[in-house]
Amino acid sequence: MTDKTNPQNAARLIVDRRELMKGAAALGLGFGAFGVLGGPTRAADAPKKGGTFRIGMEGGSASDSLDPRNFADSIPLNYGYQIWNGLIEIDTHGKAVGELLESWESKPGATEWIFNIRKGVTFHSGKTLDADDIIYSINLHRGDTKSAAKDLLAGISDIKKLSPNQIQITLSAGNINLPYNLTDYHILGIPNGFTDFSKPDGTGAYKLVSFEPGVRVVTQNSGHYWKDGCGNFDGVELQYIPDATARMQALLAGQVDAINRIDPKTVDIVTASPDTQLVQSKGTGNRYCFAALCDTAPYDNLDTRLALKYGIDRKKIVDTVYMGYATVGNDTTISPMNPYFDKDLAQTPYDPEKAAFHYKKAGSPKLELKVSEGAFSGATDAGVLYQEAMKQAGIDLTVTRVSGDGYWSNVWMKDPFCAVYWGDRPAIDLQLSQTFLSDAAWNDTHWKRPDFDKLVIAARVEEDEAKRREMYNQAQTMIHDDGGMVVYAVSDYLDGYAKKIAGVAPHPRYDMCDQRAAEKAWFSA
Repeated sequence: MTDKTNPQNAARLIVDRRELMKGAAALGLGFGAFGVLGGPTRAADAPKKGGTFRIGMEGGSASDSLDPRNFADSIPLNYGYQIWNGLIEIDTHGKAVGELLESWESKPGATEWIFNIRKGVTFHSGKTLDADDIIYSINLHRGDTKSAAKDLLAGISDIKKLSPNQIQITLSAGNINLPYNLTDYHILGIPNGFTDFSKPDGTGAYKLVSFEPGVRVVTQNSGHYWKDGCGNFDGVELQYIPDATARMQALLAGQVDAINRIDPKTVDIVTASPDTQLVQSKGTGNRYCFAALCDTAPYDNLDTRLALKYGIDRKKIVDTVYMGYATVGNDTTISPMNPYFDKDLAQTPYDPEKAAFHYKKAGSPKLELKVSEGAFSGATDAGVLYQEAMKQAGIDLTVTRVSGDGYWSNVWMKDPFCAVYWGDRPAIDLQLSQTFLSDAAWNDTHWKRPDFDKLVIAARVEEDEAKRREMYNQAQTMIHDDGGMVVYAVSDYLDGYAKKIAGVAPHPRYDMCDQRAAEKAWFSA
């Protein structure tokens, strides 16, 4: 069921804080200027065991699955990392470090790799992790599968067991980023031959108690977690709370201990309370986008796409919707914090005259944008501001709000123009490959450039740093000039925690400690 967004509502900017303020006032909170936490919280405290960690999150729906191949949003990542471990982890510096795969090395040319499997790790069933499990876990995402990680592993030509704790991976073409590809959140450690994901068997700190997609997920401590100082809670209750105001009220009232995706307009509420704390990951958050299908009229016309890019006032959206807790996007998903981000790439300005020129050149087509708070908080507000900015160019952009239930399966990659967000990837090759290669399963603009594909693939084996940087600059220019992605903002991750939660910190990949807060954190008192 859809409803047409009323453009007359744009002026009041649509985030109604009255109910939240009432709740905050009832709790005796005032509002002032407070600093934003940007580092680890009481990291010096020794981890303590016990208690139930209650999390309230946006980023899931009633169609969520326990099959890691189908994970597509934050809540599945969170319960996925509670139950399972990844093969390789991203640390707080953005580097690939050992998890179930403890260490690795490659031969010159990066086509042959040896991975050593961590010893002494057991599944919840009591089975000991071995090479057969790792090979099976990787092969789940190869061949006949709909896994979004399939593209990342497409270069694997052979996997061979060398010993119970060592495997060899051979690539059809060299890729120095292979360890980073194996950090993908779909690729979790699954027992060899396992198929019944309704009863998951993992190596994570917690095992599943109940799964109610769209409502809650409950886990309990497995009792024998292999990571020292981690897995400290007796259990975890993860609640689906898609409304930002409801999440904030739950945190302030002590009904949950952690929330994600804080509305930037309410950051001061968290920092003002003596019982809550903010963790901000600066410039590494979601890339908020409107994605147009480049193989579908009218977006198959470059002039239409240019009208979309010149017709959006990115700065106004960043300032108004995200209150400055974001940076202006520039139509690629590469973060300004990425070492290969092209700082010299010209920023696409808001230019109504150019937007009008290209729109008329394209034949003044009918334009409709689908948005949903189920895509991300602020999507509707941003869409309405986009609509108003396009009016200044004489362009009528219809903004249609749709249900968040099933958004990622029913709207994303199906509707010709819709809201989407992309989280960070720890290596630029992952970001480019998973989002923009012609045959990528998650190429959500259907943008296809054979010259771009060749460039990205060649960069994987280019050892000359200067040449590699230039290749990535060229790739970003192609996307910026020709692609169907209108990236208007790169957000900060804004998480809220009860003050009694320790061990949480910003992370360069995802929010909520890379969605591992249940593993990393503990109650300080």
